[in-house]
This record gives sequence, structure tokens and C-alpha cells, in this order.
Amino acid sequence: MTDRYAVVGHPISHSQSPRIHAAFAAQTGQDLSYSALLAPLEGFAQTVDEFRAAGGKGLNVTVPFKPDAWQYASQHSERAARAEAVNTLVLERDRVYGDNTDGPGLLRDLTVNQGCTLQDQRIVVIGAGGAAAGILAALLATQPGELVIANRTASKALELAERFSDLGPVSGCGLAELAGDRFDLLINATAASLDNQCPALPAGMIHSGSGAYDLMYAAHPTPFMRWAQAEGAAWTRDGLGMLVEQAAESFAVWRGVRPETHSVLKQLRSGLVTYQ
Repeated sequence: MTDRYAVVGHPISHSQSPRIHAAFAAQTGQDLSYSALLAPLEGFAQTVDEFRAAGGKGLNVTVPFKPDAWQYASQHSERAARAEAVNTLVLERDRVYGDNTDGPGLLRDLTVNQGCTLQDQRIVVIGAGGAAAGILAALLATQPGELVIANRTASKALELAERFSDLGPVSGCGLAELAGDRFDLLINATAASLDNQCPALPAGMIHSGSGAYDLMYAAHPTPFMRWAQAEGAAWTRDGLGMLVEQAAESFAVWRGVRPETHSVLKQLRSGLVTYQ
């Protein structure tokens, strides 16, 4: 019987995950199907319960349900427990295992696909939700010079920074406090791009060598990418590469084999704008 997997989120119609996992399955000879599930904002647990009862083997979890998935899981990987956010669920009869592959996916896209060096760099992560929590441990493991978490509600950024303070030099602040403070890498971990919006960022954060990375992706440069380009960023990227790389990590968790990603990313990107 074909094993069933899916991605769950709200919204979900934009997701490329079904195409990615279909390509992974064909490449590795795995017998599985993969679909997209739209869950009501207050109905995540019920949606997962129904999918599990129907024989579903695993789920990817996207915005805004990563914290909900952490609570839903009965067991967690170390990286998911640290983040208190889950993007990969393994559904078994007697347990639900939660993992978080966002950090490894982002790092592989930044360092392997984009050729970035993160050690000793000044990095700012914009946003303090589940997406941000999922990438902080991986970023701090690269030994940046400083990592700042900035959020519209400063208290959430401060709380998140405190949770990760044992891993390296990390601090939290409000968005307005970033004015004139320049960074080597800016990462947008908010979901603003899904609404065609950009976080309310002050001018002066970017120097001539800065890079800007949006965890969201689209067929055209996101509002955050356009803002960074206007501010003089050396390069901007969306999160399509991260999506493919974290999906490969999830696939390996489920199936025990890690697919090759370069050809899949090239296939997806060929239909989108190549950002400079």
C-alpha cells in the first residue's frame, strides 16, 4: 500500500512541497503519495488526527502551526525540543515524533548552495515565532560574531534570545532599535511576504556587502527582498532553496534515505525569477 504524507498549513495553496516530495520519491524509488492539507486556524490537532486515522505516515508543518505541532508530538528530537517548534511529524500507532529540519535546511542553502560564510558575521533574524526558533540553534552553531533577534513585540525577541543564550552571542530587541545598526546577513523569519508585506524595518541596516534572505519564497522578489535591494544589499535570496533542503532532511527522517537536491531545486527555480 502506498504510504501517505502531506504538508499542513494555513494558507497552503502556494506550497511547492508536493512537487518536491514527488520528485524525491521518483528519484529514490519510494512508494509514497504527498498532498497539501489546509487546516483551520483553530483546527490543527483535528486535521492531524483525521489524517493519522486515515493511515497518514507523516506530515510537514508550515506557518502558522509549528508551535502547535511541537505541542501535538509525544516525543521530540533535540533540535525540535530546543526550538519548541516542529516542522516534521512522524505518525505512528503509539507515538508521534516531532523534528525540526528548518535549521539544517537553511544552513545547507546558505553555505553550500549560496556559498556564504557565517562565522564571525553579524546576523539579524527578523521575527520571533516558530520559524525563527527553528533556525537559531543552527545559526549559532556556525559561531557568528553576533546574532540579534528583532521583533515587532520586543519582549518576544528578548524571551527567545534568553532561551538560546547558552549557545552563543544572541540578543533581542524591537524593530525600531535596529536603526543605524548594520548587519552582514539579514534573515526575514516573519510570514509578512505571504501577505505581500515587508516588516517595518528602519533604514541604515545594510552595508555594501550585506546579504538578505527571506524564508518565504515567491515567483517574484518578495517585499523584503525589494526593500533590501533598495537599501543597497549585495545579494538577496528567497527561501526556495531552504524549502528543498529542509524537505530532503524530512524525507530522510521518514524514509531513511536523503535525496539529491540540486536537480530538484533547479527544476523548481527554472519556473521562477533568478534573483541577483
